[in-house]
Amino acid sequence: MPTPVAPPQSIEDALRRRRDELAIRTTFPDDVLAEAERIVAMRTSAEGRSVAGSASHPEHVSRTDVAFVTIDPPGSRDLDQAVHVAREGDGYRLRYAIADVGHWVARGSAIEREAWLRGLTFYAPDARQPLYPPALSEGAASLLPDVERPAVLFDFTLDASAALVRSRIERALVRSRAQLTYAQLQSHAAATRAGEPWAETLALLAELGPRLLAREQARGGVSLPAREQHVQRRAAESLGYHLVYESPNEAERWNAQISLLTGHVAAERMLAAGVGLLRTMPPFAARDVARLRRVALTLGFAWPEGRSYPEFVHGIDARHPRIDVLVRQARSVMRGADYVAFEGAPPEQPLHGALAFTYAHATAPLRRLADRYVLDLLVALEAGRAPSPDEAATLHALAEVMNLADGKASRFERWIVDAAEAWVLRDRVGATLDAVVIDGRRDEVEVQVEEPPVRAVLPLGGASPPPLGARVPVRVVAVDVAAGAIVLAAVGA
Repeated sequence: MPTPVAPPQSIEDALRRRRDELAIRTTFPDDVLAEAERIVAMRTSAEGRSVAGSASHPEHVSRTDVAFVTIDPPGSRDLDQAVHVAREGDGYRLRYAIADVGHWVARGSAIEREAWLRGLTFYAPDARQPLYPPALSEGAASLLPDVERPAVLFDFTLDASAALVRSRIERALVRSRAQLTYAQLQSHAAATRAGEPWAETLALLAELGPRLLAREQARGGVSLPAREQHVQRRAAESLGYHLVYESPNEAERWNAQISLLTGHVAAERMLAAGVGLLRTMPPFAARDVARLRRVALTLGFAWPEGRSYPEFVHGIDARHPRIDVLVRQARSVMRGADYVAFEGAPPEQPLHGALAFTYAHATAPLRRLADRYVLDLLVALEAGRAPSPDEAATLHALAEVMNLADGKASRFERWIVDAAEAWVLRDRVGATLDAVVIDGRRDEVEVQVEEPPVRAVLPLGGASPPPLGARVPVRVVAVDVAAGAIVLAAVGA
């Protein structure tokens, strides 16, 4: 049985212990910090402008006349992407600039070696552990507004239905005109912003985004309507942290579709060249979808019999008060995501089942290790250069590193959510709550408590399992916030 509820001040200690247990690196070695400062000083001018035509990447062309804009959560400093959209005939010209980490981080450098030990940026309510030193990830390499930055630029032509007509990739210098949030994107897109250099981009995103979503639904793809930050926000608030985040909105989905399109083009380029690193996932399992439907109905979402999973997701109102809980549960449907490197023949299963097309991670190089190497490869392929044996071997090594980092991040986030769920029940020990059975195992069932919306395991103690979907009263026996543990018992047991 868990120990008594931990006092509030132990949450930070518990977070630190979890990071230690998972070997999440929390500080940068002095040589890494020094190297980052040295690189920044060497490759930027006194005005903070990137030096074009540096010895490491002389091929950056100037695209600073394009009025890019970044769209991120409030307060973000590690800005990976900037977007520009213009009308082209009855279709669109979409340009997507991605931070060029390869310009800053040399292969074999101390910064690169440290990044390989991290794999990802790790997020928690009390702290963020970045992939690269802040001098780069929140400074010189970030696509902050009103400064020139090196980027890998994807230039897409789309037809009126948002289908891809052609694309090209280049290294370029770009300058963002504004740093906006998702709420600002949605509000500005609905208003006239005469005189703003990015006004056309926002207006066309509001037109292009829904068309890309319609194409996703038509091919049977699913992208969840809320990002991980919202799950983290709810968990943080439950633990007493007041972070500045926004509620999910449609603008977030529009922006995500641009990233997904970019990842799909990256995957197709690599498959055509016979070398690369994909993000794959098997198709949905019917049992997992049926379980999620039971959860959704419990949480108050409408999911009529016969409506497919993609149809359901595309019909969700992202403003639903329990959207965060549903999104967390929906992750159980998306199982088996892997990084898969290949050279020569494509992987046996190259698709990302949730997205219903081929896909690669390429749009978050400041926060995800693999993306930098995919971008480097794409630029080389665009120029007609095949990767060297060492570069190809790096992709295979990346697959293992990224799969391990992904698993570590998932376990860490799962514990954060578990701790938050335990926290909201800390004053309910002994209380009886209504729950619904959402999954069954031999000696226990998984239940979704209706209020507060908490998921937990209910031991059966030898009793016959109730049917899936059955409503059962449960008693809160004990909770341990630091361990993220909840003990329930069936009423009468």
